[in-house]
Amino acid sequence: MRVHLVTMPWHPIDLPSLQVGLLHRLVRQARPADEVTEFHGSLRWAEFLLEHSGGRLRPGDYVAVGSDSIFHGLGDWVFSGVLYDDPDWGSARLRAYAADRDVFIDTALDMRPYAAGFIDECAAEVLAAEPDVVGFTTTFMQNVSSLALARELKRRRPELTVVFGGSNCDGPMGHALHRNHRFVDHVVRGEGEYALPALLRHVDAGTPPVDVPGLCWWDGDISRANTETRRTVVPADIPSPDYDQWQADLEASPVLEYVHPKLVVEGARGCWWGEKHHCTFCGLNGSSMAFRAKPGERLWEEIDRLVRRHRILDIVTVDNIIDMAYFRDFLPRVVDSGWDLRLHYEVKSNLTPDQLRLLGRSGTVHIQPGIESLGSRVLELMDKGVSGARNIRTLRECENHALTCSWNLLYGFPGETAEDYAHVVDQLPALVHLQPPSGAHRIQLERFSPHFTDPGLGFGKRRPAAMYQHVYDLPEDELTDLVYLFDTEDAGIGGETEDRLKGAVAQWRAGHHTSRLLFEEAEGDMEEAEGDTGEGADPAALLVHDRRHGRPPATHRFTGWAAAALRRLEDGRTESALHRLLTEDGHRVSPEVLREWLQHAFALGLLFRDGRTYVSLPTWDETVRIPDGAGVAG
Repeated sequence: MRVHLVTMPWHPIDLPSLQVGLLHRLVRQARPADEVTEFHGSLRWAEFLLEHSGGRLRPGDYVAVGSDSIFHGLGDWVFSGVLYDDPDWGSARLRAYAADRDVFIDTALDMRPYAAGFIDECAAEVLAAEPDVVGFTTTFMQNVSSLALARELKRRRPELTVVFGGSNCDGPMGHALHRNHRFVDHVVRGEGEYALPALLRHVDAGTPPVDVPGLCWWDGDISRANTETRRTVVPADIPSPDYDQWQADLEASPVLEYVHPKLVVEGARGCWWGEKHHCTFCGLNGSSMAFRAKPGERLWEEIDRLVRRHRILDIVTVDNIIDMAYFRDFLPRVVDSGWDLRLHYEVKSNLTPDQLRLLGRSGTVHIQPGIESLGSRVLELMDKGVSGARNIRTLRECENHALTCSWNLLYGFPGETAEDYAHVVDQLPALVHLQPPSGAHRIQLERFSPHFTDPGLGFGKRRPAAMYQHVYDLPEDELTDLVYLFDTEDAGIGGETEDRLKGAVAQWRAGHHTSRLLFEEAEGDMEEAEGDTGEGADPAALLVHDRRHGRPPATHRFTGWAAAALRRLEDGRTESALHRLLTEDGHRVSPEVLREWLQHAFALGLLFRDGRTYVSLPTWDETVRIPDGAGVAG
């Protein structure tokens, strides 16, 4: 049997498809007689646009439509006209949507005329491999391009077996995709390691796949959906991906000069935090929350093999959360290897300074710590299990260990009030030297999230997100099962509070790359300095160089108990706890004097206050700053 694996736009063009890589290796292992080939449609689309637009539509434009516009459905819309045989399909709805929300759509409009010719070329190239089965993997905005190609393949070769799988096919979404698109023969819902080989055995034998858990299949004209299984794939059964064909295609592509390729690895699936406390807004783990992780030694062996084979040092992990055991059995192996790897990891935001230091030493350059908010009450509403003070410490330690930190500031949670944000917004100017969020965003209602599954949490009314109206030609009841994002009534803050929050975050982003707030140790002298008491004073002085945007340049000098207090507050302390620690350290300072000093340091913007907890804001290391948009390929 010939099995052809396909990934379509808008998969990132600098990354191989982990799903294709895993399934390629899986089919070869489970069915060694089968011939497995791949089609990297995302790469082909970037090439097609570059060539047919005469260089006007470049990989940077691909990213703008495929990644930056993911919550507006622009990428799916580009291919909707092909799926529905109407070059103008959904255009009026898109323009109205964009005008209402001030969304830039010119690049998507420029791309759409090329979509039909691209699908025609794709169909010819895929069928030239003479496949018996074509398997599509679809996540986020890959549905419509995949459906458009699948429809054309079946039109040209009706006997072909078309299979869909991936995150867009989880749960009810997979059945809705199947029953509304007769040209899709099978949809694998959930993990594919066990289901795909079982399905291929049925295709070989020509028997109905009634025993494949979760599978959707056609029984005559009836779309059947087998009961989904609670069984999850154990790490030992997850193969190491095969990226050989992806690399060959990329190295032969004119797009190569525009991208910095990275390898994708998977250490774990599920979320160990979500098993205990499912963050109320998060639907990313779908129906497979159970946390499973490869042993650290095996993950390192997999990375070692891939790096040696492909000569690529950038590694992106797709784990939704790092296995905490990796701080013992994986990251030390990376450090000991001496390799100049550049790792990208999703972590929890309550990591210790030592853990963040180990990430930095391992070559980790980019983390996504899921910070989401700097206010403790809002974090409680999310069920995040961290405080605002802890998140500030994480942002500061990312600076200390040269870790790029990506995060979003989310709002709009049922039960939040303007008071929950007032004290945070007032302090944002003091944080301008720390890495800002991508923006302040009202949460969306995601399928599989607690907000979605339990309307009692505050979102009783919901309907498919408005963007799907210019993507799919389907009735609302079918969209309700098919889509991932939903519109609902606004909750939480709005009006002036929302405007203040967004404005403060925008100013933070604008001023960050020129801002510094740095500690420096210096020898003490007999001159009077903040914190000098004449008793218990330490001769070492602590300087704080303030070069933050929006403030006059200043250098503050602290000695004695004041210098010790700033160091103690790096871990976050209440006033009473700080006084106790200073006393234990031999410093003599009254509670009243300490309180006055805390108010003074807070007024200088050297401390962040979260409830009764204070956190020091200066950092020890000065990292390189790049303004937004610099270095992005055109």
